[in-house]
Amino acid sequence: MARMQRKSDLPMKTCATCGRPFTWRRKWARVWDEVRYCSDRCRGERARSARKTDQNS
Repeated sequence: MARMQRKSDLPMKTCATCGRPFTWRRKWARVWDEVRYCSDRCRGERARSARKTDQNS
């Protein structure tokens, strides 16, 4: 069995939408380089704000 790691020892990134730091998750192990958002909500907010600016132009 693998040894437990402290959460503080895991890699961190900053969310592109909200600016909050988030840590590595096991489900992101294969795509960690591509992860930009801390949650589905932030990913959706980014898409919605982009659509609003396109409509206003």
